[in-house]
Amino acid sequence: MSSSLPTYVFFAAIPSFFRDNLPLVLVVLVSAVVGLLMVIVFRYTSDQKAIRIAKDQLKAHLLAVRLFQDQIPVVLTSYGRILSGTGRYLKLAFKPLLYVILPLVLLIVQLDRYLGFVPLETGQPFLLKVRTVNSGSLGEVSLQLPPELTVTAPAVHVPSDNEVFWRVLAEKDGNYEVNIATAGQAFSKQAVVSPVVTRVSPVRRRGRFWERMLVSGEPPLPDDAPIQSIEVSYPARSIHFAWLDWNWIWLFFVLSLAAGFFFKSVLGIEI
Repeated sequence: MSSSLPTYVFFAAIPSFFRDNLPLVLVVLVSAVVGLLMVIVFRYTSDQKAIRIAKDQLKAHLLAVRLFQDQIPVVLTSYGRILSGTGRYLKLAFKPLLYVILPLVLLIVQLDRYLGFVPLETGQPFLLKVRTVNSGSLGEVSLQLPPELTVTAPAVHVPSDNEVFWRVLAEKDGNYEVNIATAGQAFSKQAVVSPVVTRVSPVRRRGRFWERMLVSGEPPLPDDAPIQSIEVSYPARSIHFAWLDWNWIWLFFVLSLAAGFFFKSVLGIEI
């Protein structure tokens, strides 16, 4: 078990309001920064003059539809020009999007380690699930726990899914390493028990980096391992904001877009 003292010292120094609402505060701050950076990147990687002209032309064609709505040929011509102008505008906006999308995806993946799931609680049972390569090896799988973790129910085997489950309980906070033994080999998985926001990885699995990127923050299991994945059932985190409970990614997108439009107006950038 690794020491979590620095984490507790850090959180103790945060005022109680921000500590109690830390996930929301983090999402708001990150969204504001990302919204500003996206606008700045858009400014310096786009043709601002061409975008301004394209938007003005779209406004003119929309106005023509409204003014000459009783003249069918004019309306149809304006609709055609609106479609053409929209395509031209999207083409101008596509290049800046390429500069933003990859860093944004990588940022979301890393933040999801902290904001996507709630760490386990002391005294609250959780499930540990192992999926094997085939059902024949299920009976050979055994669980090895540190002293602070205890099994509270017999293992449940599901041969149809090649899975075995244990219900486990943590007696105190900490970062623990559980081991799954089978066929003379042992494979570890981290289990985080903490009352504060910290990095967690729900699953450790086999596969290439891009196959694991969205779901795992741990090294891959060996390709020849008899185990496909080891999973800890962390609860999904929801953030209460504006009278609704949000998944943090949806809230991040809404707030970052709002921040982007705000900074775009303040800085006078065409988007």
